[in-house]
Amino acid sequence: MDVTTDANAPWLVAGLGNPGAEYAANRHNVGFMVADLLAERMGARFKRHGKAQAQVVEGRVGPPGPAGRRVVLAKPTSFMNLSGGPVTALRDFYKVPVSNIVAVHDELDIDYGVLRLKLGGGDNGHNGLKSMTKAMGREYHRVRFGIGRPPGRMQVADFVLRDFSPAERKELDYFVDRAADAVEALVIEGLERAQSTYNS
Repeated sequence: MDVTTDANAPWLVAGLGNPGAEYAANRHNVGFMVADLLAERMGARFKRHGKAQAQVVEGRVGPPGPAGRRVVLAKPTSFMNLSGGPVTALRDFYKVPVSNIVAVHDELDIDYGVLRLKLGGGDNGHNGLKSMTKAMGREYHRVRFGIGRPPGRMQVADFVLRDFSPAERKELDYFVDRAADAVEALVIEGLERAQSTYNS
């Protein structure tokens, strides 16, 4: 069931990842990739926020006029396991209801490229979500981007901090584009309609 909030309240979409060029193409950074594409669609560039450890873009998604939604895109510049601090600071600065916050993140327990949208729930061992939930509770939206499980005996930490494989990269742009579409649908149409389209 959708959580109703002030229709004029902004949305805060936090792409989760680790800062720095050495992490940019990691599986763990797919949230940053989706945020970058959303910023590109808005025709804007990320800038450092003065009050939070994050880069932000402010803009709108959806049709022009009252039907459009004000959105703040964020990429925390803390490391993944400290994401809660920057997201909470942005929540307070922009006066965003927790139910208007969306975390875009990698998800081990979903096949590569598959999306799952939901409101609330556990962190499933994801350090970015763990930090956000500790900082502000669990009732925020998640756009979960499947990266699959590590092959063989590879450790989870090694797997998520590696770049996507050459085979995965062939489809990565398509899947990131679809995840960006899902974020926009969630913000504009609400959770249930977005789930019916993207929880394939």
